[in-house]
Amino acid sequence: MSAQLNKARVFKALHERPGLFLMPNPWDAGSAKILAALGFEALASTSAGLAFSLGKPDGEGLIERKENLSHLQAIISASDLPVSADLENGYGNDPETCGETILLGAKAGLVGGSIEDATGRLADPIFPLHLSIERMRSAVKAARSLPFPFMLTARAENFIYGRPDLKDTIRRLESYAEAGADVLYAPGLRNREEIDSVVRAVSPKPVNILFNPAPGSIKLEELAMLGVKRVSLGSTLARAAYSAFYRTALQIRQKGTIDPLCELFSYDQINQWFRSP
Repeated sequence: MSAQLNKARVFKALHERPGLFLMPNPWDAGSAKILAALGFEALASTSAGLAFSLGKPDGEGLIERKENLSHLQAIISASDLPVSADLENGYGNDPETCGETILLGAKAGLVGGSIEDATGRLADPIFPLHLSIERMRSAVKAARSLPFPFMLTARAENFIYGRPDLKDTIRRLESYAEAGADVLYAPGLRNREEIDSVVRAVSPKPVNILFNPAPGSIKLEELAMLGVKRVSLGSTLARAAYSAFYRTALQIRQKGTIDPLCELFSYDQINQWFRSP
C-alpha cells in the first residue's frame, strides 16, 4: 500500500503542477518498460492496444473485465510509474458495476482510471445522460472510499461514435465534473475551438486530450496554451508497432528481404532494455 500511496500522490501532483504532461499508453509489459526508461512520468493503458494484442477489435465489448485486470497487473508490475487505466464503460450498464470496477482496479494497483459513457452497442452507442451521471457518481463514491487519491477520469464518447455534438458533450462533461470526476476527457475533439470550449467549460478541473498524430494537428505547446493539462496517446504507439510489424513481415514475404532504411534494434539491445530494473 505504501508504494501505491506514493504513486497516487505523484500522479495527483502531476495534475496540480503548472503546465501540461504527456501520458503514453503501453499495450504490454515490454512497452511499459521502454516508456519508463524514456523518462515519462506516468502511464495509461489502452483498450485498443489490449484488444489488438488479443486479436480482437476494440470498442465492441469483447474484452472482459478479468482480461483487462490481468493485463493491467502486468503493466503496473513493469515499472515504478503510476498507472491509470482505460476501464472502458466499467464493464456493466448499472452504476454499481462501475463502482465495483474502480475498486477492483485499485486492488490491482491502479492509481487512476477512466469510465466512459459508451454502451458498447453500435446501434445505440451512448448511455442516456441521467444514467451516465449515476454511473459516474457510483465510480466517484468507490474512488473516494480508497485510502489514497485515485484520479478518476470521466469520458464523453460522442465524437468517436459519430455524434460530434459539442453542446451535448460539454453538458455531459460538466455533469460528470459536478458528480465528482477529477479529470474530464472527450476523445475525438477536432480543432482548437472545440478543445478551448471544453477546457473553459469544466475549469478548473483538468482536461485530458487525445494526441492526434496527423500532419497539421495541434502541437503540444498549443494545447498547453489552451489550458490542457494532460495528453494521452491512446492507440497511437500500438498502431505504430503493428504498422512496422506488418510492413516488415510483408517485405520479407514478398521480397525475401528488409528495406535497408528499416532500422531494426538489435537482439542484444532489446534484451538489455528488459534486463534493466
